[in-house]
Amino acid sequence: MRVLADDKRVAELVDDLSKAVTRDMAGARSRGDDAKWAIIGIRSRGDVLAQRLAQTVKPDLVGTLDITLYRDDLSELASQPIVRPTEIPFSLDGVHVVLVDDVLMTGRSVRAALQLLMDLGRPKRVWLIVLVDRGQRELPISPDHVALDLSGSAAHRSTGGHTIGRGGGELAQAVAPDERVTVQLNPTDDSDAILIHSARTPPTKGAAGP
Repeated sequence: MRVLADDKRVAELVDDLSKAVTRDMAGARSRGDDAKWAIIGIRSRGDVLAQRLAQTVKPDLVGTLDITLYRDDLSELASQPIVRPTEIPFSLDGVHVVLVDDVLMTGRSVRAALQLLMDLGRPKRVWLIVLVDRGQRELPISPDHVALDLSGSAAHRSTGGHTIGRGGGELAQAVAPDERVTVQLNPTDDSDAILIHSARTPPTKGAAGP
């Protein structure tokens, strides 16, 4: 196992995402768009990240999604999967929704989250914000903003002497196919970190979902 980002680096990456969302909000409002903004995190750790972003971004609304019953692999989970509450105590109709997850990989968790959102209302627009883009997509889903791009995609560009990856995030060296990315975030975990370890090694607490 190796540490890709320690607590200080994770704080910097979260700050990058906060600035990106703030720009989106300011841009919409400068065009006369007075729709409300909601930051909604996907359990688990996407909700922790959403709370962190909300402290800086100051959205109108904050919520949490539990996608357990919307997963397409539900039959492969435990016979009694743990379902925690979805906390959306407001209408989603006409709202800009910033959907937050810690790691984007296959895209299946995001698909489930989008389906749940649509069952709850009709947002004006949904923005996808992720801390890490792992790559290995199985569905055509791409983030609006990503802090750390590990996808190995050629979809990057150079600006001001810096190379940036998909969704404007920092382009990092791609991880090997047999390596797994895990994210730790307080208060769910003891410390903040982004970890890389071989698939042959049991994942640490905080293993990221798909």
